[in-house]
Amino acid sequence: MPKMGSLVTLTGGLSSFSCRTWLEFYTLTTTRTRTQGNTCRTNSVWYKPRKPTPIMSGIVEKIAEIEAEMARTQKNKATAGHLGMLKAKLAKLRRELITPKSQGGGTSDGFEVAKTGDARIGFIGFPSVGKSTLLSNLAGVYSEVAAYEFTTLTTVPGCIKYKGAKVQLLDLPGIIEGAKDGKGRGRQVIAVGKTCSLIFIVLDVLKPLQHKRIIEKELDGFGIRLNKKAPNIGFRRKEKGGINLQCLVPQSELDIDLVKTILGEYRIHNADVTLRFDATSDDLIDVVEGNRTYVPCIYLLNKIDQISIEELDIVCQIPHCVPISAHHKWNYDSLLEKMWEYLQLVRIYTKPKGQLPDYESPVVLQTDHCTLEDFCNKIHRTIIKELKYALVWGSSVKHQPQKVGKDHVLHDEDVVQIVKKI
Repeated sequence: MPKMGSLVTLTGGLSSFSCRTWLEFYTLTTTRTRTQGNTCRTNSVWYKPRKPTPIMSGIVEKIAEIEAEMARTQKNKATAGHLGMLKAKLAKLRRELITPKSQGGGTSDGFEVAKTGDARIGFIGFPSVGKSTLLSNLAGVYSEVAAYEFTTLTTVPGCIKYKGAKVQLLDLPGIIEGAKDGKGRGRQVIAVGKTCSLIFIVLDVLKPLQHKRIIEKELDGFGIRLNKKAPNIGFRRKEKGGINLQCLVPQSELDIDLVKTILGEYRIHNADVTLRFDATSDDLIDVVEGNRTYVPCIYLLNKIDQISIEELDIVCQIPHCVPISAHHKWNYDSLLEKMWEYLQLVRIYTKPKGQLPDYESPVVLQTDHCTLEDFCNKIHRTIIKELKYALVWGSSVKHQPQKVGKDHVLHDEDVVQIVKKI
């Protein structure tokens, strides 16, 4: 039997390990206790408590004070200006917490992974909800699976090919409540999530709403907006002239006084603001901050084999959800179809002159960047300089084929033949 000493084993110390999720792992060995007959092999985890820096502690305390004051303040027309000021202060403090001042070089501890393929999907969820099992089944990549929490401690990448597109999958370590405030490794996990084209939030179907609410709060505090579009607000700073507010539609919350109060927290006293929809103070703060990420999201209700059909009908009313069983591989087809719908990728097939189109290896573009120029740059940046015109077959043109220029917007499964200058 190995000496236990100051080690915390993954079996005997599991309850202590789960409760002390703020700990920073110091040295890790990637095995666990196994018992066979009268023999026992144990490998353990060294850990070293990480004390938060005074600066981070001060910011967290200020955030807690502001949140408490916001909770005490009644929401009405008279307090709108005060609440707007508090929200602006809160956004500034969260930015300082997320992007602290540099203190020298460091390592990412294996959290960041080089981006490959045509799109990237991150698995985010609480520990032990089935993220590793899902990755192993979808991508055929080994990601350690066990019945205890925090099995995955670094980002595990995988890749699948679906409808001609290569999609990178990232199994991220489990996050905990308070991740946005620096607890555990949540900040690193959510930072990787900001680079994803799509987020899979994996939920335990036995407590989906509770986990969903907590994870959404953590992502929102980190500047990630799920299934939302950027606010249609025009904002331009200027050197003089004061605050000029233009409302193209009637506003229920924002007025010139509230806008001045919010911008005053950022020491902005000269700017043009154009509201093109009924905006809130949160929308204006997001635009002023300028560091928000808008990512589509699918909620995966895992472990549906543990509930009844009647219960499943109830939980499936959650928007943007797909019920699955990662262990039994149930409903994977619906998951992949939903994934393709939310990724909004555009496949373009190439056609060399005098030959048939290549339907095996399409050029994959994003929906918001799918012009002929984007298509040429995806292949090679020198092609656009030699482009004379292109012949296009597909739904984006009236005639088959049709000559188009570099600004033509391509549709999914169009066929393109490039004609170069002589």
